[in-house]
Amino acid sequence: MNSTTSNPPLLQTGETNRDLYTKITWRLIPFLCFCYLAAYLDRINVGFAKLQMVEDLQFSVTAYGLGAGLFFVGYIIFEVPSNLILEKVGARMWIARIMITWGILSGLTMFVTTPTQFYVLRFILGAAEAGFLPGVLYYLTTWYPTYRRGKIIALFMIGLPLSSVIGGPISGWIMNHFDQLHGLRGWQWLFLLESIPSVLLGILTFWALPDNHHKAKWLNNEERALLQRDLDHDNAEGKHSKHSFKDGFFNIKVWMLGSIDFSILLGAYAIGFWMPSFIRNAGVADTFDIGLLTAIPSIAGVIGMLAIGASSDHYRERRWHLSIPLTVGAIALTCSTFVSSNLILTVVTFTVASCALLGAVPVFFSLPATFLKGTAAATGFALACSIANIAGLVSNSLIGWATDLTGTAHAALWFFAVCLLLNAVLVLAAFPAKLVNR
Repeated sequence: MNSTTSNPPLLQTGETNRDLYTKITWRLIPFLCFCYLAAYLDRINVGFAKLQMVEDLQFSVTAYGLGAGLFFVGYIIFEVPSNLILEKVGARMWIARIMITWGILSGLTMFVTTPTQFYVLRFILGAAEAGFLPGVLYYLTTWYPTYRRGKIIALFMIGLPLSSVIGGPISGWIMNHFDQLHGLRGWQWLFLLESIPSVLLGILTFWALPDNHHKAKWLNNEERALLQRDLDHDNAEGKHSKHSFKDGFFNIKVWMLGSIDFSILLGAYAIGFWMPSFIRNAGVADTFDIGLLTAIPSIAGVIGMLAIGASSDHYRERRWHLSIPLTVGAIALTCSTFVSSNLILTVVTFTVASCALLGAVPVFFSLPATFLKGTAAATGFALACSIANIAGLVSNSLIGWATDLTGTAHAALWFFAVCLLLNAVLVLAAFPAKLVNR
């Protein structure tokens, strides 16, 4: 057998080429992580704005929750088309377009005065951002073989919890110190100032992000050949993978993945959008202090992502690394409802939930590419994300409705916990080890 296609030499190449992957990682991941941080910050800063915005504009909590959730309607509708366009026109141009438009629209939220304006702008913002996350995840599959993706996806996606670690205190500081400056409220300054990084990063994307490794000027010919060799071997291991649009869209396992991620995002969005309110309800009034405290669960989320993602790659095991965190997250969310008046225990329970649920995310996103390739992978990533992001509408609307009806979000959090437990079982039942554990 030709030595370029036999398993031992190729595996040796992949294992001894750490310098190549380190170089790729330093070139791509920090920039993409900052982009995701900016994206998520523009998505969740509405949770801080709520502390002033609802009273200023005379919105009900239900109206706020619906508006926060309508972002995901636009996101869901345009996610699959966006990812298919990215595959055709290239990552650099499309990701830049996404970031610049969502930054501008997020900034325009400062001019909202009625619920209808809030609803429309949130919907359009979701449509503008659609495709960013699944697009980047698909893009990473063209740079890294399967057995390296858990850790890499974790490094990229720490932008999600970092948006709260960094954004929480900054958001609280902006709302405190800029309030009434030039006649604008703190929440208006919040939307304006936090939109700027997205636009600037979108412009930088044209220079920082090559469409693929063949166009990366910072790789030499030997490095490109070695990377292609690893990717070819990885594709050979997944010889039963599906490739067409139909295989990605009409695939029951992709829809199951959507259900699993749906349950994760129910809890994650409850923490991301409503943590400032949970902390205020536990007795903290100062917005800067609230911002600092919201950073604690997010720091735990960073640790969970890196630790669980690295462990999943090390053992080449995906199922239990996903099912167990979902179970722990369900227990933590349930416990939070019994300690909501105690500040310390509220922070502790949500910290555990954040560590578990965000820790499950990179493991989850390493699954689609184990049985999908090419157009099927682009479609599958986007479809799973679309299904999952229905959770954004459900989570925000249900918490808002439950809070208006009962005075607490407890019923909503119990529902989220049940969904997590059901999907923890689904992971083990629907995805055989021989399919995803590689």
